[in-house]
Amino acid sequence: MPTSYRVIPVFMPMLACPHRCVYCNQYVISGQQKLPDIHEVVELIERNLSTMPSDAHKRVAFFGGSFTCLPEPVQNRYLDAVQPYLKEGRIEGIQLSTRPDYIDDHILQNLKNKGVTLVELGAQSLDDDILARSGRGHTVADVENASRLIRQHGIDLGLQMMIGLPGDTKAKALRTAEQIVAFGATYTRIYPTLVVDGTSLADDYRNGKYVPLSLEEAVDWCKGLYRCFQANRVTVLRLGLHPTTDLRGGEHLLAGPFHVSFKELVLTALWHDRIAEQIAREGREEVTVLVPPGEMNYAVGYGSANRKAFPKVTYQK
Repeated sequence: MPTSYRVIPVFMPMLACPHRCVYCNQYVISGQQKLPDIHEVVELIERNLSTMPSDAHKRVAFFGGSFTCLPEPVQNRYLDAVQPYLKEGRIEGIQLSTRPDYIDDHILQNLKNKGVTLVELGAQSLDDDILARSGRGHTVADVENASRLIRQHGIDLGLQMMIGLPGDTKAKALRTAEQIVAFGATYTRIYPTLVVDGTSLADDYRNGKYVPLSLEEAVDWCKGLYRCFQANRVTVLRLGLHPTTDLRGGEHLLAGPFHVSFKELVLTALWHDRIAEQIAREGREEVTVLVPPGEMNYAVGYGSANRKAFPKVTYQK
């Protein structure tokens, strides 16, 4: 299984991204609209290190989705800011997210020389029709090629996906998950599509041309995806978007399956299914459910949903 890392996040808005996807208003999603200064990055690293156990595995993560779209000298300024921490052993690696069509051998060799150990690609879907309708500007073949190059350079691969994009279905989402496994990803993230103001998807929503997933549908889709990834030892790093102030406030979020505890809803639903299956298997309601460490909250359920649904069940660590 992959090593568990404490991540020091540096958010990089997609100022260099050459495309405007139908769902994208990066300021609202990331809560940031300008590149951070180098001294801000150093201060952020120092502040986080001061609160982390000295023996924990740590990475600096450049989030935002288009790191390698930045000019190489700009990339290097940020990567170089982390080098002293790598040399001192206070940080074990760097991870970043980028587009699959901004990956090649030269880029990857530079990243590896700078201590990058994980590259996450915003695949979003592995269906060419969905990619085209979403304005992604790349194809499934681009994702497959970039994934192969990343693995050839000895860098861990993450492939991020979205559900509920225009043209998406539950079956297509599961096929995307299966291809993420086939492309050799070690990590993934699953993001439900949200309708955010200032996007073309928002216009389609207002005109009745796009209907987002309900929260219940998104949870149901993600159950199958999570099972697929878990069965194939692909670590799900995140379920649902990070709840920034703009998303939580609701001012810019028009519609879609947003919930501050989306992951907990999905894992609650998975545990509901497991408990129901055990009850059916044993033929009685008074069963004892064995719960692995760290999963008791999910087994009991968000808002004690599973405890309420199965009042005669005993939960045992």
